[in-house]
Amino acid sequence: VQLQASGGGLVQAGDSLRLSCAASGRTFSSHMMGWFRQAPGKEREFVAGISRSGATTYYADSVKGRFTISRDNAKNTVYLQMNSLKPEDTAVYYCAARGSGLLRIATTTDDYDHWGQGTQVTVSS
Repeated sequence: VQLQASGGGLVQAGDSLRLSCAASGRTFSSHMMGWFRQAPGKEREFVAGISRSGATTYYADSVKGRFTISRDNAKNTVYLQMNSLKPEDTAVYYCAARGSGLLRIATTTDDYDHWGQGTQVTVSS
């Protein structure tokens, strides 16, 4: 599966953004999806993940209550709705896909097989 992330931009603290990640191929619904982010000089970190059906989601503590991950399997797209953005949310955001099943939402980079190219999110104070 190939992934294309979009929707990033420059916003002010407190604003909202919605990221999208469009997947190619007919196997999107069989993939667990995740969003990660990487700030300058820092390691890539888990943000949110969603199961293949969309019934189960999991969030990093730093974004819980502010970000919402969702997916539309008919459109081969996963979304990340980001509300109440903070300057510390500034990073390049990546979507990722995992083809094989897990009983939990995968939260490490090694858990995912496919990656998008990233989209920059900058939050000014």
